[in-house]
Amino acid sequence: MAEKKTISAKVLNQAGEEVSKISLKADVWGIEPNKQVMFDAVQVYQSNLRQATAKTKVRHEVSGGGKKPWRQKGTGRARAGSSRSPIWVGGGTVFGPDGTQNFKLSQNKSAHRLALKSALSMKAKKGLTVVDKLEIKNIKTKEFRAILTALKADTKVLVVVSELEMNLLASANNINWVKVVPSDNVSVYDLMNVDTVVIEKEAVKELEEALA
Repeated sequence: MAEKKTISAKVLNQAGEEVSKISLKADVWGIEPNKQVMFDAVQVYQSNLRQATAKTKVRHEVSGGGKKPWRQKGTGRARAGSSRSPIWVGGGTVFGPDGTQNFKLSQNKSAHRLALKSALSMKAKKGLTVVDKLEIKNIKTKEFRAILTALKADTKVLVVVSELEMNLLASANNINWVKVVPSDNVSVYDLMNVDTVVIEKEAVKELEEALA
């Protein structure tokens, strides 16, 4: 039996009403998810967000220490040459972060495409809502929340649009469980970190072309 090459999905309007159907490419939205490449993609994403700005002072950077604390012999105390010593309180740090550490990771293109397809396929089974178009005439959070309620997207939501419109973006900014991204900036982490993906019909085609 020939493998099904497309998956049928409903297309809703902003009121949550079905207006048409769309055929999703099975090689993008219907593959068996590869958990390892998805894990790798999330690890790369999170590692590359690290700023690596932690910095400690080594012996020559701390203040003081210009004078020998006490003479070498005759005091009954252990010899000491400088208060900058790492064993002194306020002394330099040994093996601490120096501000040049690099946590960057990378993933090859084919593995990243597979990770995206895997994440999209998981959402296609449960948690994908396709809308014909998302438009807001004025910047109103209440209006955008009403649209999400109509689409039954009341928990953590990733909104994928063909083009970022300022009214839509600004209306979503005050909702901390909603993230709006263009179709060319969808990450595996964002897909895995939400309950529902709301995606424009045009953005579906753009994703399919990018992952072909």
